[in-house]
Amino acid sequence: MKVGIVGSGLVGSTAAYAMVLQGVGREIILVDRNVARAEAEANDIFHAVPFANPMTVAGGDYSRLVGSRAVVLSAGVSQKQGESRLELLDRNAAVFRDVVPRILKHAPDAVLVVATNPVDVMTHLAAHFATKCGVPSSRIIGSGTALDTARFRTLLGTHFGVDAQHVHGYVVGEHGDSEVLTWSAATIAGMPVEEFGQCRGIRLNDAVRGEIDRRVRRAAYEIIAGKGATYYGIGCALARIVQAVVNDQRAILTVSTRSPDVAGCGEVTLSLPHLLGGTGAIAALPLDLSDEEQNALHNSAQVIREAIESLSL
Repeated sequence: MKVGIVGSGLVGSTAAYAMVLQGVGREIILVDRNVARAEAEANDIFHAVPFANPMTVAGGDYSRLVGSRAVVLSAGVSQKQGESRLELLDRNAAVFRDVVPRILKHAPDAVLVVATNPVDVMTHLAAHFATKCGVPSSRIIGSGTALDTARFRTLLGTHFGVDAQHVHGYVVGEHGDSEVLTWSAATIAGMPVEEFGQCRGIRLNDAVRGEIDRRVRRAAYEIIAGKGATYYGIGCALARIVQAVVNDQRAILTVSTRSPDVAGCGEVTLSLPHLLGGTGAIAALPLDLSDEEQNALHNSAQVIREAIESLSL
């Protein structure tokens, strides 16, 4: 099984490395405007194969994407100093207008996994250009809040002294400041987290909730302030999403894709728990949210809709 990655910067190359370590796929192709960078990253990662899983990793052009089951799209431009978010969106829209059709020309059956920020709007853009190529929007998914959900579960697990893989809870909405932590749906061992805490004698008060919320919501800012970029967490999140696609796992992940109506806002592209498999996003799964969380999701959807509408697609 072949996986393509378009954009061989820190996020794309780290995603490829995570796939090698986890044994996702059998062949990985790195594509980048800077061909030398793609080939160098591919060679460096390929040399880790004897210590990980049997697969091939190579750099190439778009024609090498033929036969890919999934293609990660991490290409895009960075925000310039003094540049507004909308100006950045306009420039990245131009990138996607060129890149998405080129990918689908050679890999028309692939699921596209978008990682470029702002990921919800960029996923909407990718779906816009893909549908013009006859590809359904369900095959265009963004990494969305998959990483935010992992951060939420990690911090809950740490607080309660439980392996994060046994904590269930979701972050939904925008991958950004307006994201919504769904406390009302968080469970451990089938119990609401408050009930689990009572059984274990561990308090979950407003101060603890507030600190966990802050650390989830501000994580990227703090990491970027310390080292300039985030890539390990999102690289692993992308590997997990691609694994669900290429193996048709029917996993439930909080990915971003176009939805016909969310929280009364009409059609918008944002993250909800989705059943994910070989054809992309199979179905969005509803959450029984509190009134406060439902209102927050409505506000988050509105933030994304305003950004999308600003592009005048």
